[in-house]
Amino acid sequence: MAKEKQKNLNKGGLNIPLIKMVLGVTSIFIGFILLVSFSSYLSNWQNDQNQIGIWNDPDAKVQNILGKLGAWLGEVFIYDNIGAAALFIPLWLLILGIMVIFKIRKIKFLNLTLNFIFFCIWLPLFLSLILPHNPVWGGRMGFELKDYLINLIDILGLVFVIVFSFILYAVLEWKITPDKIKSKMPKVSIPSPNLEKDFEKEKVTDEGEVLIDSIKENNEKEVFAENTLSDKVGRVNHSFDHEDDEDIEFIVKEKQPEAKSKKEAFSFEVEQPKEELNIEEDMPNDFEPEITEIIIEPDEEDGNDLQMTVETVKEEEVDLEDLSEQLVQKHGEYDPRLDLANYKFPTIDLLIDYNKGKNLSLDKRELESNKDKIVETLSNYKINIESIKATVGPTVTLYEIVPEAGVRISKIKNLEDDIALSLSALGIRIIAPIPGKGTIGIEVPNSNPSMVSMRSVIASQKFQSCDMELPIAFGKTISNETFVADLAKMPHLLMAGATGQGKSVGINAIISSLLYKKHPAELKFVMVDPKKVELALYNKIERHFLAKLPGLEDAIVTDNTKVIHTLNSLCIEMDDRYDLLKDAYVRNIKEYNVKFKKRKLNPENGHRFMPYIVLVVDEFADLIMTAGKEVEAPIARLAQLARAVGIHLVIATQRPSVNVITGIIKANFPSRAAFRVTSKIDSRTILDSGGAEQLIGKGDMLYTKGNDLVRLQCAFVDTPEVENVAEYIGGQKGYPDAFLLPEYEGEGGDSILDIDPSDRDSLFDDAARIVVSTQQGSASMLQRKLKIGYNRAGRIIDQLEANNIVGPFEGSKAREVLIADEYTLEQLLKND
Repeated sequence: MAKEKQKNLNKGGLNIPLIKMVLGVTSIFIGFILLVSFSSYLSNWQNDQNQIGIWNDPDAKVQNILGKLGAWLGEVFIYDNIGAAALFIPLWLLILGIMVIFKIRKIKFLNLTLNFIFFCIWLPLFLSLILPHNPVWGGRMGFELKDYLINLIDILGLVFVIVFSFILYAVLEWKITPDKIKSKMPKVSIPSPNLEKDFEKEKVTDEGEVLIDSIKENNEKEVFAENTLSDKVGRVNHSFDHEDDEDIEFIVKEKQPEAKSKKEAFSFEVEQPKEELNIEEDMPNDFEPEITEIIIEPDEEDGNDLQMTVETVKEEEVDLEDLSEQLVQKHGEYDPRLDLANYKFPTIDLLIDYNKGKNLSLDKRELESNKDKIVETLSNYKINIESIKATVGPTVTLYEIVPEAGVRISKIKNLEDDIALSLSALGIRIIAPIPGKGTIGIEVPNSNPSMVSMRSVIASQKFQSCDMELPIAFGKTISNETFVADLAKMPHLLMAGATGQGKSVGINAIISSLLYKKHPAELKFVMVDPKKVELALYNKIERHFLAKLPGLEDAIVTDNTKVIHTLNSLCIEMDDRYDLLKDAYVRNIKEYNVKFKKRKLNPENGHRFMPYIVLVVDEFADLIMTAGKEVEAPIARLAQLARAVGIHLVIATQRPSVNVITGIIKANFPSRAAFRVTSKIDSRTILDSGGAEQLIGKGDMLYTKGNDLVRLQCAFVDTPEVENVAEYIGGQKGYPDAFLLPEYEGEGGDSILDIDPSDRDSLFDDAARIVVSTQQGSASMLQRKLKIGYNRAGRIIDQLEANNIVGPFEGSKAREVLIADEYTLEQLLKND
């Protein structure tokens, strides 16, 4: 029957036995190559790891037995994947080849494959735990799984997982049950009548014949005999409980049929089995294979039995957080300050202490006189008070009064001018009531005000120990406490004040606070100074803290045209940063930078550390007068959207009129600072309430963030102090250039007269051929065809216009192509 099948297959053109032989030999050969490569790599991996990438270098030598190929195989399978467990792969191939060639049916190949797969996953994790400093034994897979599980369940949980998984494997694979455990325990043999009924003693004759007196129907060990049609002789595997648990193969010969009693006698001729590759020899003694077996019939030529489906265990997908933990453990968190590792923050000695040796003056006679005048003025209008308390500040003293019951607050509020007349003081301000206190406050300027120096607020414990992102030390409150606010939480600041009232000093105080607290890698300034002299001192820190457009000579922008380009460039930078935040799945710059420092974002994907950017505009009214909507639109857009990506605005103006500070701008500037203004209308424009017109000037200011007004004395920082700080920072090693903002060009671009026809882009010729062949002169087409950005495409179009290849700009229409055919173009290019 088998011979007929074999002949039919040979007639069909397929020699299945030959194909099986070739597959078996190939499997053994590949397994042998891998086994030798892996074994040699485990001994020489430290030397070979640095050489395997140099394939074409004849001088590169490796110590692997199979040379560069063996070293590469070891690197791929062992180091980059499953470590020493990769040795199971060649063993699996060798066993497969031997089974195919020698037609071995006793090995349960599916069960063997599942065992190999389990250990290919379990062993790397186990080796990476016990050998944490040797990356080759556990492989990358083992170390990544270990770090992920340690991060998830800590080291003790990882040990539990490893031990539990191995116990579960042993129970399922080796079928360990309580009965088997008890059977392995030492016990006293007790005669059992039931056992005597089931079995009788076996007697072995000297001639090697085994005589079994009785075989009961409920015998636990089954004997399968396969009788052939010719001589009725079969083979059976009969396992006896010998001391060494050896498998003995018997040839069974049927005895004479006249033995008809229940105790039939069988004669067995003992024959030693041939040595075969039996995977069960390595199993424990109590290992019981499953009943279902994969049987490969020698007379069946169906090749499907040998085409095993091998489940390859895919490496567990890990996100960037898992890889980042390894990078952090190896290299530490990313530190942006390493770019300027030797940078030193400005020292306090650079600032002048104007109150050295002086204390806050407390003139008791002045306090008593003011108290008496206030009480007398109120009593003249039949307003009695229960108590009064004075709080002395650097420039203003706050008198808190508690009126008697039944007194209307509005009545006291209307006496503001009368109290100022009785005290003969300028700038009386009544707070009725003081929020959160239940008292009425009367602020009276001191006759001998004290100066609040920048040094005193910078050196204060409140500023030095704050953990704000962008801390600003404005000055001191009425209670003589240092007032520190976070620009990142504001998120933008609108300042206003008449000329000479301290507005420019306030801007210098804001910049100085940030310079004392932030590293150049963490903060950049975009400075706009239409007056050209207020912020000129900060040119010295251009390579450290300033940002500018590419191509500008000065980082401090003074030309109104460049201001428009700078503001629109900031809008482009804002959009780019939002794209990065979207790709990183974060909501603000703080979360993004934390994620980048922990190496969870790949710089190869465009991610980068993003410094804060502070736009400082010294005179906003001049920009509105000269540029109008061109400035208002990007300012409003930045004010609405830029805070989440770390771009903050500090805008100052002399006159806060409604045509300068429009409703759109005010709506996005909840934080406002007002110095002394000339009218109540200006005060209401900037603060939405009065009070700024009653300030005394010289740094006296009101700050609001919402509804509450806080009166502050702004810290004074003089020009020599700013110069000292700028020189100290500028004298240190900085970046090669200022922080470059994205390029921006207006819709019309530069004038055609400013373009040199001989100064061409490297893609000029290709762009000219595309324009002439398509007869379309548009920048968007060049973007698509040449795969370049809009700015570069616009410059190429201008160059084409300068060389008389395309016509001038015509609004929304495409430019006219002046050259009709490619031949004329080639002649033009050749002549040029």
